[in-house]
Amino acid sequence: MHTRSHKALFPLLRRLSDGRFHSGQALAHEFGLSRASIFNLLTQAEAMGVAIHAVRGRGYRIPEAIEWLDAGAIMGHLAAADGTYAIQVLDSAGSTNTRLMAAALDGAADGTVFCAEHQHAGRGRRGRGWHSVLGGSLTFSVLWRFDTGLQSLAGLSLVVGLAIARAVNRHSRHTARLKWPNDILVDYRKLAGILVEVQGDMHGAAFAVVGVGLNVRLSEAQRDAVDQAVVDLAEMGVMVGRNQLLADCLRELDAALGVFRQHGFGALRDAWLALDAYAGRGVALALPDARRVLGIACGVDESGAFLLRDTSSVLSPYSGGEISLRLEDA
Repeated sequence: MHTRSHKALFPLLRRLSDGRFHSGQALAHEFGLSRASIFNLLTQAEAMGVAIHAVRGRGYRIPEAIEWLDAGAIMGHLAAADGTYAIQVLDSAGSTNTRLMAAALDGAADGTVFCAEHQHAGRGRRGRGWHSVLGGSLTFSVLWRFDTGLQSLAGLSLVVGLAIARAVNRHSRHTARLKWPNDILVDYRKLAGILVEVQGDMHGAAFAVVGVGLNVRLSEAQRDAVDQAVVDLAEMGVMVGRNQLLADCLRELDAALGVFRQHGFGALRDAWLALDAYAGRGVALALPDARRVLGIACGVDESGAFLLRDTSSVLSPYSGGEISLRLEDA
């Protein structure tokens, strides 16, 4: 698809989400494109998961209201924390983490936020894909800079998880809980995932790019595309708009990061343990060398390492991004 029509995709979708019908001819005129190009763009949008209502003689509309991300609206909701962040809304990105990582290496400031309406190459932990849905996901990345080196960042992904769970729990009757090291669950189904990528010196300047993907409203087809049990905010009865929710996430992240920068993960450990979904459960840990360790989940230590009491009653810490945690009976 040539660039001009491709650039019109998101403005076109924003126009159609006012709930009214727009004729192909009127849209072609407004966007300076042929009717065939408008039709092709709408076909592409449907492939991205947007439901488009077409009625002969009346035109097109998007029946379900989509609240589009808007940097001004997000800043408006941020209130006291608005000086902390510089927010950029991207229509489409391969991965907000990849884009922000490049910007960070280019000198982007602490507190830079990239959020994307559509992410077509999102990444989860251990190389998995992360599926984002137009209007039905909240995908964003935040840049934090540290002068205390990589060694001071132990437990950072747990801090992020705690902040996102707190933001969701402001709006939900169903408590969002935490799965070590970086998933947010409701009833053992995945609501959100976190990907933290760090670069820098062990003891000098370092930075972290923190990516969050949160399910807002998934279609059946989108659920089927994911290889694990998922849940979304709509199913949980959470009706908060995405701009408000992103602002709440950023506010909670700012508060948790303030504590983490000063005192490390240890100061947030009790709060994390209070939302631990796996405490006291029988679990299986899959280690990088293909070993499986069975035992009872016993929370996390002061550094954020996972604590497992094995079948011989020995309590051991495990850390590292390559460990996979599963309920033993799952």
